[in-house]
Amino acid sequence: MASETRHSSDNHGVLVTDDGEKEYADRQEPDLEDDGSFTERERDEEENGEPDIETLASNSQRPADDHLTLELTPSHIPPPQSLLVEIPLIFTLCLAQLLAQAGLGQCIAPLHIIGNTFGTQDAGQLSWMPAAYSLTVGTFILIAGRLGDLFGHKLIFVIGFSWYALWSLLAGVSVWSSSIIFFDVCRAFQGMGPAFAVPSAVAIIGRTYPPGRRKAMIFSMFGATAPGGFTVGAVFSSIFAEFVWWPWAYFVMAMVCALVAVAGVLIIPKTPGAANARSQARLWELIDVPGAAAGITGLVLINFAWNQAPVVGWHTPYVYVLLIVGFLFLGVFAWIEVHATFPLLPTKLFSGHLGFVLACIAAGWSSFGIWLLYLWQIMELIRGQSPLVSSAQFSTAAVSGACAAFTTGLILGKVRPSMVMGMAMTAFTVGGILVATMPAHQIYWAQTFVSILVMPWGMDMSFPAATIILSEALPKEHQGLAASLVNTVINYSISIGLGIAGTVQSQISPGTTQEELLRGCRSAFYVGIGLSGLGVAVATLFIIDENRRHVRERRRGEK
Repeated sequence: MASETRHSSDNHGVLVTDDGEKEYADRQEPDLEDDGSFTERERDEEENGEPDIETLASNSQRPADDHLTLELTPSHIPPPQSLLVEIPLIFTLCLAQLLAQAGLGQCIAPLHIIGNTFGTQDAGQLSWMPAAYSLTVGTFILIAGRLGDLFGHKLIFVIGFSWYALWSLLAGVSVWSSSIIFFDVCRAFQGMGPAFAVPSAVAIIGRTYPPGRRKAMIFSMFGATAPGGFTVGAVFSSIFAEFVWWPWAYFVMAMVCALVAVAGVLIIPKTPGAANARSQARLWELIDVPGAAAGITGLVLINFAWNQAPVVGWHTPYVYVLLIVGFLFLGVFAWIEVHATFPLLPTKLFSGHLGFVLACIAAGWSSFGIWLLYLWQIMELIRGQSPLVSSAQFSTAAVSGACAAFTTGLILGKVRPSMVMGMAMTAFTVGGILVATMPAHQIYWAQTFVSILVMPWGMDMSFPAATIILSEALPKEHQGLAASLVNTVINYSISIGLGIAGTVQSQISPGTTQEELLRGCRSAFYVGIGLSGLGVAVATLFIIDENRRHVRERRRGEK
């Protein structure tokens, strides 16, 4: 009973030793005065709902060979008591995923119209527009999860949408600079907004709902907004680009993000964090600033090298130098995480099956990014369709994605997660094969339509499944980490996948004629098929591993 009481107390540091046992930081039982009342320190903690930073700090000064890690334990968020409260809350949180994908769609749909404004149609330079956005979404999500764990996910959600609004506005204003580089920079900073908002929304859901069908369905609803969000962004940006002026898509996005930030303040309940900002030295350790700096630097440099190589070529010295330096920074990051008091990625928390999940997500979603960009190129450059017509044809993805997400929510409790990931990877592979083998001017209702129906099943089966698996595998104090990992892998993989495909395209078919464009797009699709095929292989190993684990557990139970 004592251990249960200690486990339920929120907002207190928990020390985890090498053998997996938890020691509660100076909080074994409530300290009582001789008359049975709480001490002044305990009374202050009970009233403020915050950890005693001085006590936690003293524990963090233990010798390094103790190998202790502090778990940050924010308060549990009580579930909504009525549908009138729950519906606006879930709607507001789902807007994070919807608008994150809309930010990708609003650039891909009118890509060549925007390129004409800046005087370029070079495939390598154009690919930077979506890649810069996905780069920062994928890179900064990890630190965003930690900040949410520390200061409260509601605060980070609101800050994320406020930042998103600001840089959406500046991305629209960049038209007057006549500089595509400045526009790409604005796109990169724009991506930092959803990087902070999306994991905060996922973590709020993870902390609010206990494991069960309701939580699975809400995560599925969250995932279902991804294809719908892309479609909304693509349709409205196409309308503005064709009939008004493309910067208005970014101005409207800024207005919408500002409204969502206000809605977050009014609708999302208070989500207290685990840190008290009074101690700056303490925050330095809690945030893991050295690890964050090394990790972000390494990821940015590697991504930049892969996406810049199609523009200037791999023979350019600074490209491969930055790639090497990026991997060195990741090595430094790994070393820091092993020795950090509060690592961003506590390696002991991850079992083998979580590694399988993240590997599947990386392979599948990198192939999705390739499929999305290059199918759009075929529609507009080879078939001669307008952005609005292409957006209309992609709208079926929203319906298919919603069906996939809700199906996933229903079957997750009945089907093993490895099987769900296997089905998702198969959908990614089939969708890629359909577009890679279709004739250039084939009717839309043949392979293109079927591919657009199939591919969202890969997206909306893998994302909810991975989110739920990590959310339930990690303790509540690491829900921000769970949300960050899935979204980091998704968005970073999209950006890296575009860089790899762009490199292959530029080497095989750098020309601009119809035949050369088609050959280049197909070469990119083949890269995507290879990546999704790798995902199928990993998912197969995941299924085998999970079956073996169940057999061992059954035999152990029989004994």
